[in-house]
Amino acid sequence: MLPTLESPPPGVAEDWTLPQDWQRFTPDQHAVWDMLCERQAAAMGDYAAEAFLHGLSILDLSGSGIPRLSELNQQLGTATGWQLVAVPGVIPNHAFFRHLAARRFPVANKLRSLDNLAYSEEPDMFHDIFGHVPMLTNPVFADFMQAWAQAGLRAEGLGASDFLGRLYLHTVEFGLVAEGGQLRAYGAGLLSSLAETTHAITSPDARRITLDIGRVMRTDYHFDRFQESYFVVDSFDELLRVTAETDFASLYVELSALPLLKSGEATASDVVYHAG
Repeated sequence: MLPTLESPPPGVAEDWTLPQDWQRFTPDQHAVWDMLCERQAAAMGDYAAEAFLHGLSILDLSGSGIPRLSELNQQLGTATGWQLVAVPGVIPNHAFFRHLAARRFPVANKLRSLDNLAYSEEPDMFHDIFGHVPMLTNPVFADFMQAWAQAGLRAEGLGASDFLGRLYLHTVEFGLVAEGGQLRAYGAGLLSSLAETTHAITSPDARRITLDIGRVMRTDYHFDRFQESYFVVDSFDELLRVTAETDFASLYVELSALPLLKSGEATASDVVYHAG
């Protein structure tokens, strides 16, 4: 698991937000941002979901240097009513759920170094802004994110946050969508990593399974290497619908009696997706 602070450190508000303080970023950090954006945007045309590519065009992340959150908030607010807030890093579940339920997306206020361009062990602002924010310009996906967070707040009271965490990881971070008979990536963990995007969509070693929420919530995941199984949705409308209609409280009881599945483990009920 990624390290999570237990209480806000000095300079961080009770809701875990802090000023972006854009002026503190160095020329080297702005150069790293530009290299990351240029490389990733150029490679995403063949792999990214249409909603993600449309979001990139709305946000115009190709400008020089790290973007100001205040400027992105103008475009994002117009598109779907969401806002970005700076946070120190990975924050506790309750704070994360509360921000998303209020249509605020937390952005880590730090950037990976030049030595770690290809991969950041902990989410950074490139992962959060480039990977997540373009999808938040899509009204249906933006509503799904809010519905997931509202379910997360209820799950905390039931001691079931881990189930919602797995749903998030296998959709918002590593999800695939079928578009025109082809697989496309919409998960931020994929879209901020060209290597894993290529693996998820093209590798014969990756298992691609049609999304079933119960199956997803009992499937483990990796933080330190590529996933072995990826879950495919037919559309974001379907993702929102099943999230809004699922009786999560009853499902938690059912899933609690079942063993956790390993990332690459198969079940008899799996519907394997075959592209095109």
